[in-house]
Amino acid sequence: MPIVIEKLTHTYQNGSVNAFTALKDISLTISDGEFVGLIGHTGSGKSTLIQMLNGLMQPTEGRVTVDGFDMNDKKQRAKGRALVGMVFQYPDHQLFDETVYKDISFGPKNMKLNEEEIDKRVREAMRLVGLDFDEFAEKSPFELSGGEKRRTALAGIIAMYPKYLVLDEPMAGLDPAGRRAVLEMIDDFRRQLGCAVIMVSHSMDDIARSAEKVVVLRKGEIFRCGTPQEIFSLSDELREMGLEPPFAARMAGELRRRGMDLPKDIYTNEALVKALAEIKGGAHV
Repeated sequence: MPIVIEKLTHTYQNGSVNAFTALKDISLTISDGEFVGLIGHTGSGKSTLIQMLNGLMQPTEGRVTVDGFDMNDKKQRAKGRALVGMVFQYPDHQLFDETVYKDISFGPKNMKLNEEEIDKRVREAMRLVGLDFDEFAEKSPFELSGGEKRRTALAGIIAMYPKYLVLDEPMAGLDPAGRRAVLEMIDDFRRQLGCAVIMVSHSMDDIARSAEKVVVLRKGEIFRCGTPQEIFSLSDELREMGLEPPFAARMAGELRRRGMDLPKDIYTNEALVKALAEIKGGAHV
């Protein structure tokens, strides 16, 4: 069963003179195993929306159901929340225990799993995020590098085997190599665990690389929802919202303006390289 968002509206300080509607009439379905990219300018409602997915916030109107569990209902919310793993923008802020092992095992322990299963999950999660068990298990998470802290925080969520993994700017502050490593890591545990991924990002290149569906928020409403091809073909509209299209889409657009016959649905570097190679190959025919 999917996550279903129905006519969801959220107003901060509702009923007061300072009332502000952050989300308005949002309807969206997130299917099993799907990778959804959530984009929008700062203040568009992205962070508010993802906090609705595991019941951290309650809507003013409408509802969210997670595999049929109504997140507006306190009893059902606990069951729905167990299916949704949330990693915040700076996941290292989620670390708190005295060793990496204890930090990662916290969630599975709260699930009342036995020690053997907890140990299995911690080891698997550390492997998936690229942390060597023997090297890191007994280290303090506060002695780790920024990248290692991020991996530890991710491992703590993965160890709970979430059906839906929600990531709020997981690559924030990382260099290009670090961004690629995190995306590859997400792809890896998505393949192995079969979880759906909902990722908020300001990087259109990261979204273009991994997402199967892209949701564009503008002023608290869904502006567009579609495939990456459909969304990133709207370069002018995205720029008007302060969103820079992926590098490949920008480069292809510039080359088209200079007279090169390139497809309009190019949005990844791989597709751009392939198209240019085909043109170059055809020139010798």
